[in-house]
Amino acid sequence: MKPTLLILAAGMGSRYGGLKQIDGIGPNQEPIIEYSIYDAIKAGFGKIVFVIRKEFEVAFRERFDPFSERIQIEYVFQPVNVDVEGLSLIQREKPWGTSHAVLVAKDVINEPFAVINADDYYGTNSFQLMSDFLIKSCTENCMSMIGYTLKNTLSDHGTVNRGVCKVDEENNLVEVNERIKLAMKNGVVKYNIGSDEPEGEEDPLSSVSMNYWGFHPSIFKHIEDGLFQFMKNNSSNPTAEYYIPDIVTQLIQAKDSVFNVIPTEDNWFGVTYKEDKQMAVDTINSHILNGIYPSNLWS
Repeated sequence: MKPTLLILAAGMGSRYGGLKQIDGIGPNQEPIIEYSIYDAIKAGFGKIVFVIRKEFEVAFRERFDPFSERIQIEYVFQPVNVDVEGLSLIQREKPWGTSHAVLVAKDVINEPFAVINADDYYGTNSFQLMSDFLIKSCTENCMSMIGYTLKNTLSDHGTVNRGVCKVDEENNLVEVNERIKLAMKNGVVKYNIGSDEPEGEEDPLSSVSMNYWGFHPSIFKHIEDGLFQFMKNNSSNPTAEYYIPDIVTQLIQAKDSVFNVIPTEDNWFGVTYKEDKQMAVDTINSHILNGIYPSNLWS
């Protein structure tokens, strides 16, 4: 069975401005998502599932329905407010986080699947690495994460948040340390820049999570159970979010699963800020010149 690619696209991107998930960066206005779809098809994925907000549906269908001629396309919706039996939850303005975003796809995914962000570029080889893992090695007790090099994931235009990974001797994930407000400062990677917390330093060669995960469908039950408890504990908190690293950490600590960190030499980039867009355009143009992509993806 071919694996599925789950694309998280429900966020608006407040620092960037606008619906950045379908903002064009390619020579024919291809958004980053299309390069991910291209790489996924090439790597052997069999289905694309978009997690979006209901109000994005028309825009996404106009852009991506035509791809159903090349690969199966599905859409699922992440609501901002949810009703959970037995819980009284405060009204929210943002959804319940990335773990919740994964969970809303449980009815359309029955096979091993990868998870990525819509507005991030992950690299051609990373898709092949993930596809090979999902087809050959993914089980209920063995899942994965693509590991990128910290220094290759920073922005020149502001601070970013990153999950810095600690791994064991078998390259399995031990924990993800969430670092906020990271940037290169005087040649050193610092975190907590400009925050009320003391600044710290990270190894620029550290492996980081860029939200590229490889899951067995059994993960849905774990998320469902964990999210219920999280909502119960945060019923009156309008900003609490249940992130993917939260559920991964719980599974690791409970020794229910191992998560293999698959190292990649691909360079990751995202468009956190408007100023990042030109870098993204330049990188894609460079890949076209080097023969990684055709000048028109779908010609």
